[in-house]
Amino acid sequence: MRRDMEFGELGDVEGALRAEGVGLAPISTGDASLMAGGVTVLATATATDIVEGRLKGLVVPGGSQDETALAAVRSLIDLARAQALPVIAFADGVAVAAASFGVEAEGQAALFKDGKAVLLDDRAALSAAVAAL
Repeated sequence: MRRDMEFGELGDVEGALRAEGVGLAPISTGDASLMAGGVTVLATATATDIVEGRLKGLVVPGGSQDETALAAVRSLIDLARAQALPVIAFADGVAVAAASFGVEAEGQAALFKDGKAVLLDDRAALSAAVAAL
């Protein structure tokens, strides 16, 4: 969702998510391609994929700094919430997701589902939450 994704104290969690069977489909929040670690990552999903049920959830890394990117992230979270999809947010993405869901949540990671937030304090909690989806 941003040029260098921020997963906070949990570090790079993409491998942990993949180990739980989660296939990640990057969604760009702007016109530019995503940059991660100096590598260009082409977006492979769109907001339409959320609306049409082709995605099973939304992963929101932190780090969106400008208002345009934040507005795009909020829009994606709102779409996922409207489709009753789980949202896993990291770092400052937790606060953005909490505001969209209308719940209180502060932490390095959280799962938002069914109008509730569950804090994920470490990789074990993340793995357990993903396995339960």
